[in-house]
Amino acid sequence: MSRRIPWVLVVALVAMWVPWLGSRFYTFLATDIAILALFALSLNLLLGYTGLVSFGHAAYFGIGAYTSAILMKTHGVPFALSFPAAGVVAALFALVFGFFCVRLTKIYFAMLTLAFAQIVWAICFKWNDVTGGEQGLPNVPYPELGWMAAIPGLGQMRAGDHFYLLVLALVAVAVAALRRIVASPYGRMLTVIRENPERAEFIGINVRLYQLSAFTAAGFFAGLAGALFGIFNRGVFPDFAYWTKSAEVLIMTILGGMGHFWGPAVGAMVLTLLNQQITSYTEYWPLILGTILIVLLFGFRGGIVGALAGLGRRLRRR
Repeated sequence: MSRRIPWVLVVALVAMWVPWLGSRFYTFLATDIAILALFALSLNLLLGYTGLVSFGHAAYFGIGAYTSAILMKTHGVPFALSFPAAGVVAALFALVFGFFCVRLTKIYFAMLTLAFAQIVWAICFKWNDVTGGEQGLPNVPYPELGWMAAIPGLGQMRAGDHFYLLVLALVAVAVAALRRIVASPYGRMLTVIRENPERAEFIGINVRLYQLSAFTAAGFFAGLAGALFGIFNRGVFPDFAYWTKSAEVLIMTILGGMGHFWGPAVGAMVLTLLNQQITSYTEYWPLILGTILIVLLFGFRGGIVGALAGLGRRLRRR
């Protein structure tokens, strides 16, 4: 019976009603979760489906954020153009970096992605004329959303609520595209490469080409997430491309369940909620959060979604 419940539609409908709860905090939290969920899902295309462990995925998140912010703040480009441009520029950088990264395997691949990400961070940190240096680019303008007030039921909403609904719609489109990719023959080919790249190459699959294309696509979606996060944060800063941001999204993906499509989204939600709750109660939140994450990672082998899926299979067998 549970298979017939359209959980994705249920979650989407619940998410749409968040602004009507009346609290700015809930809208703020839901916007943060939606953007980080897209960021984590983009990494899952590499980690979960292609088997490539990237320690530098935040580079494309930061590149997308800076691209959108520079276009909107410095050059007055509308959001409708700067948003897709952020994904395209991030994808181009991912294509260049990935060309070198996919030539290596395992830990060497991971370390090279980290090296490229640190180069991006250093450029963002030092290039004062373009990126604002260590001060970043504050006061990134909101997109023009006055047209949403003409929609029945949205006229009395705050600007933050309008932006949340825009984020929700754009993230939904991006997630649908990612879903289409992983469910296609191309996506199944990526899983073949993940399971055994040597065997895949033996049967005639161009493994490096597939890995490079997955690397580029993951960079594109990470760039889109970065563009949204820069506007949401009302500023873009070098920390967006720092290695700690890559570690954060890596934890989200593993915690939720890499290889399960919705796993990273669940991981993003759980990590964000835990962070918000623990920081409000104690100043020792890194210790508490780390302990909880260790328990979750050991208690839920295969991530939260993987553990729940395994439990469901056992219950059906009984």
